[in-house]
Amino acid sequence: MEVILLEDVKSVGKKGQVVKVNDGYARNCLLKKNLGIEATPKNLNDLKLKNANNAKLEQERLDSAKKLAEDLKDKSVTVKIKTGAGGKVFGSVSSKEIAEAIKKQLNLEFDKKKMLLDEPIKSLGTHIVKLKLHQEVVGELAVKVVEE
Repeated sequence: MEVILLEDVKSVGKKGQVVKVNDGYARNCLLKKNLGIEATPKNLNDLKLKNANNAKLEQERLDSAKKLAEDLKDKSVTVKIKTGAGGKVFGSVSSKEIAEAIKKQLNLEFDKKKMLLDEPIKSLGTHIVKLKLHQEVVGELAVKVVEE
């Protein structure tokens, strides 16, 4: 019997896959526990339409992420940090502070976990920070660190 999986099932397949399983396993396990539905022509067509819609939505997300990456390339944010004598920096600028600056200065909500900072910024000047906007798109933003 062919079954369309509604959830990932270990050693059977992933969600959305059409798999061929024994009739008893399908009736007694997959269908009963709502882990899958029978692969009728109607259900297969619904799956095909759902996959097409998901692909379209994913393409729109990718396009908007690419557009945002282009917009961010020309922009920058300024972060102030305390300094001592001779321009010595106290502390560092973390991704949390950069996210707050992006929110205040550019009016963009951005998750600090999506910033690809190898280590916190510990010097004055302009630094390029990579932002993960999508699985396939990484944008860059200039962060100017100045004296407070």
